[in-house]
Amino acid sequence: MDIFGDPAQWLPLTFAGLMGLSILIYVVLDGFDLGVGLLFPFADEAEKDRMIASIGPFWDANETWLVMAVGLLLVAFPTAHGIILTALYLPVAVMLVGLILRGVAFEFRAKAPPAHKRAWNMAFFTGSLMAALSQGWMLGIYVMGLETTWATATFAALTALFLTVGYSYIGAAWVVLKSDSALQTKAVGWARGGIFGVLLGIAAISVASPLASPRIFDKWFSFPEALLLLPLPLMSGIVLLALWFTLARLPKADDSFAWVPFAAGVVLFALAFFGLAYSFYPYVVPDQLTIYEAASAPESLFIIFLGVCIVLPVIVLYSALAYTVFRGKATELRYD
Repeated sequence: MDIFGDPAQWLPLTFAGLMGLSILIYVVLDGFDLGVGLLFPFADEAEKDRMIASIGPFWDANETWLVMAVGLLLVAFPTAHGIILTALYLPVAVMLVGLILRGVAFEFRAKAPPAHKRAWNMAFFTGSLMAALSQGWMLGIYVMGLETTWATATFAALTALFLTVGYSYIGAAWVVLKSDSALQTKAVGWARGGIFGVLLGIAAISVASPLASPRIFDKWFSFPEALLLLPLPLMSGIVLLALWFTLARLPKADDSFAWVPFAAGVVLFALAFFGLAYSFYPYVVPDQLTIYEAASAPESLFIIFLGVCIVLPVIVLYSALAYTVFRGKATELRYD
C-alpha cells in the first residue's frame, strides 16, 4: 500500500514525525538552558550573571517546543495522550513546578536586592534540577513500557541521573561557546565531566530498550537490520572520541573550535533520538498502541495539519531570528 496516498496512513506518520522533531529540538535547546541552571553551584556570582545572560534571549522560545510536542500529542493522538499522561502524572507535575520556579527565579534574580539574590539563584538551580530529573524519569519509565515496578523505577532513577548530567554537559558546551576568559576555561572542565553522563545515558538506554521488549530486540539484532544499523553506534563512538580530543585542547587563544562541544552534543542527542524512534516505531505507547491506532480521524488531522503548516514556520523563524540577532559572546544582562 502507498502510505502517502492514504491520509489515514501518512497523516499519523507525519504528526508522529513532527512530534518527535519537536521533542528533539526541545531536548537540545531547553537542555542547554536547563544545563546552565544545573551548573550554578559551581560558578561565582559574576559567572552566574554571565551564564544567565547567555540564555536570556532564548529560554522562553526554547520551551515553546515542549508546548508544541505535547500539543501535537493531545490533538493528533488523544488516546495515547491519556495513557501516557496518566502513567506519568506525578513527574509531569514535578517538571511543571520546576519550570515555573526557574522562570520566576530567572526574572526575579535580576531585580531582587543583593541580600535576596542568593535565594533566587538557588531557586533557579532547584527548578532546573526538578525539570531535568523529572524528564529523565519519564524517559526511563517510557522506555520500560510505562510500567512502574521496583526494577523499572530503578532504571528510571538512573536515566534521570544520566539525563541530568547530560543536560549539564550541553549547558557547559553552550557556556564554552558563549563565553571567554576564565569562565570559558571553567566551562571546558564542566564539559569534560558531563560527557560521561552522556555516554552512560546513551549506553543504558541502548542496552535496556532491547531487553525491555523482544520486538525491539529483534529490530536491532536481526540480520540484515543489525548490519544496516551499525553506523549509529559507530558514529556515536567517533563523535565521542572527537569530542574528547577537542575538549582536551580547549580553550584556544583565538577561540577556534569553541563551537565543537555544543555541535557534538547536538549530534549525540540526535543519534540517540533516532535510535529510540527506530526502536519504538510504529508504537506511540510502547507495545500497546501504534500511531495509526491512536490517531484522530483523518479529517481532523488534515485540518490540524493546515494549522501546523502555519504555526511551525512562525516558531522556526522567530527562533532563528533570536539566535541570529543574539549571536556571538554573551554580554551583561540588564533590565534598566
